[in-house]
Amino acid sequence: MTPDATDLAILRLLSADALLSAAEVGRELGMTQPAAWRRIKRLTDAGVLAGRRIVTDQTALGFGVTVFLGVRLAAKGRTSLEEFERAVTAIPEVQVVQHVLGQFDYRLRITARDIADFERILRRRIMTLPGVGQVEANVMLSEERRPGPL
Repeated sequence: MTPDATDLAILRLLSADALLSAAEVGRELGMTQPAAWRRIKRLTDAGVLAGRRIVTDQTALGFGVTVFLGVRLAAKGRTSLEEFERAVTAIPEVQVVQHVLGQFDYRLRITARDIADFERILRRRIMTLPGVGQVEANVMLSEERRPGPL
């Protein structure tokens, strides 16, 4: 499926506010509610619209520290990768797990209440995972742009 201009306009609207109803999308684009709903359903069925999410203020929820953690596995093999991935995705503070090329095998985005909480997560959860060799932490100071529409 190749999205047309109307599809892209729908994606822009929903990227800005995932809670918009089909009626609101239709009103904004000069379409009827059923036509907007059919477009949204088609985008969803085609896998272009993979879900709707809300953005929370992590600081307001008590999570003031975000850390990007590079992880190099001690042993690399299919079993090692799968074991690590299964174990790390079970840790709730790990928000993103990316398998990457470069100095590290994985890049993790970890959200913690504070530095002491991050240290606890690192010592008790991350460093005890199967296959973990070397880690390197980078604390996020600020985030200038959140992911949005392409």
